[in-house]
Amino acid sequence: MKISLYKRNIQGGKVSLFVEYYKGSETSADGKRRHIRDFENLKIYIYKSPKTAEEKRHNKETLALAESILAIRQSEYVQGRFDIKNKSKSKRTFLNYFGEMTEEKMKADSSNNYGNWFSAFQHLKKFVSPNLTFDDIDEDFVKRVKNYFENEAKTKSNLDLSQNSKYSYFNKVKAALRSAFDEGYISINYGSKVKSFDQAESQREYLTFSEVESLAKAYCKYDVLKRAFLFSCLSGLRWSDINTLTWSEVRDEEDGFKVNFRQEKTDGVEYLYISEQARELLGKRGEPKERVFIGLKYGAVFNHEIVRWSVRAGLTKHITFHSARHTNAVLLLENGADIYTVSKRLGHREIRTTAIYAKIVDKKNKEAAELIPKLKLEI
Repeated sequence: MKISLYKRNIQGGKVSLFVEYYKGSETSADGKRRHIRDFENLKIYIYKSPKTAEEKRHNKETLALAESILAIRQSEYVQGRFDIKNKSKSKRTFLNYFGEMTEEKMKADSSNNYGNWFSAFQHLKKFVSPNLTFDDIDEDFVKRVKNYFENEAKTKSNLDLSQNSKYSYFNKVKAALRSAFDEGYISINYGSKVKSFDQAESQREYLTFSEVESLAKAYCKYDVLKRAFLFSCLSGLRWSDINTLTWSEVRDEEDGFKVNFRQEKTDGVEYLYISEQARELLGKRGEPKERVFIGLKYGAVFNHEIVRWSVRAGLTKHITFHSARHTNAVLLLENGADIYTVSKRLGHREIRTTAIYAKIVDKKNKEAAELIPKLKLEI
């Protein structure tokens, strides 16, 4: 919310002073945008065009008073003592708000993150009343939603949700409530009062070096998809970062090639060296603001082609674009990179995230399997 001084002309050549509370905007069903503001009349005024010394002195003192009141109001808001809940916004339905957030995710990043928002929305429509407004939301509502994901929600195959699905869907609800709090729909972030589900360790599908070679030799209908996927295998970049990569972020320097970019997921700035072969996959340099992988887009068409491409290469694994990033981590560890370096290259905030790949590449475990001499079996 933005709190500022607002002036309004009144009769007699005077200007009335207000504190304006700007609480953002909302879009109506017919697509019209409406700004949401509240005003506090300070009941003081200044002269629009002061002429005498007395009028100028009055203006100076009155403006100083208004600025002091403004500073107090801004301080109250920062300290959390100002109730920013907007009465008209609180009447909005929760499902409508969640649906709009889902659409925004689709426009901003139509990858797996949007898919999780969409799935969470489909489940919520089965449990939450379409008439439930932000006025009706409290801590008990959040607990009921969590209980629904825990005990009632089913997949399309009528199976219980996996632990990671519960974790992901409920966190989307908490994210929506946090956003609603920030935008003034609710005066308390009830989502923060209920603990999230624990996240289960997920299986990371990856390719071996020989399988990557098989893909490189196999025909892929879309050249840009093939280059982008193989580039991810060699660099470890996420889909979202590859999709938005521009030529201004690609550096051809004397000591090697690198990409300087801001991660979509973490918003962190990364400086990543890439191999000569990875640079070759980017192709001929274009204009600074031009996307490197022109024509690359997320959707069923490209997802299905990854499956068909894998089949042509003789692979039996279920491969998605994100499997390329897993592949990069495994190949680096298998070829001697230490876990800290891999973690840094992948942009992980915590080393334990990278440690999952270390479990896959546990050479000591593999060697131990062959330590016991062969038995002379008679079966």
